[in-house]
Amino acid sequence: MRSYAYSKPVIIRGIADNSDFRAFCSKKNLLRWYGDRLVRLSTANTYSYNKVDVPFQEYVEQLMKPQCPEALGSDTLYFFGDNNFTEWRSLFQKYNAPPFSLPGTVGAYSFGIAGAGTGVPFHWHGPGYSEVVYGRKRWFLYPPDKNPKFHPNRTTLSWLLDIYPSLSEEQHPIQCTIHPGEVLYFPDRWWHATLNLDTSVFISTFLG
Repeated sequence: MRSYAYSKPVIIRGIADNSDFRAFCSKKNLLRWYGDRLVRLSTANTYSYNKVDVPFQEYVEQLMKPQCPEALGSDTLYFFGDNNFTEWRSLFQKYNAPPFSLPGTVGAYSFGIAGAGTGVPFHWHGPGYSEVVYGRKRWFLYPPDKNPKFHPNRTTLSWLLDIYPSLSEEQHPIQCTIHPGEVLYFPDRWWHATLNLDTSVFISTFLG
């Protein structure tokens, strides 16, 4: 952890057994336990200003669809973060978080489910971990001193199709794809964008 904590992202494997958490996160179980509960969706743009509350079952069965490449981030609703910790406590209690922390920080969970092709465009915040439970999530990262070329209201899929091909080799981000059971650690203030390659279930631990 000393080699990466403040300097660069790293993929970590095999640090915690979350097989029980994964079983609990099946579609059948999540709809059974949380289907009638309201979840808060955010627009999938850099600033995620707009919020919409809908029943979880409605989101899963009607709104969680593959991303349309032409859709703007402000027109795409995404379930990640904004979790009611009281209502979702039983879920979070089953999760084994990465056993590493930074001095003076505590972890806060954010749980999400999203369709293939969705994601969040480039943004930055404090350090943390991201683990994929189902599906695959592709990450694009830049260090704090290197600003990415992007539009805050264009989706990651749109950026990948329209802007990424025009980047020079020096402008390319660090890239990786996280699979189930793998955890990505990202340091403070690193720019990052995400792209769900499949319908995905994921959880992040933000260190603040």
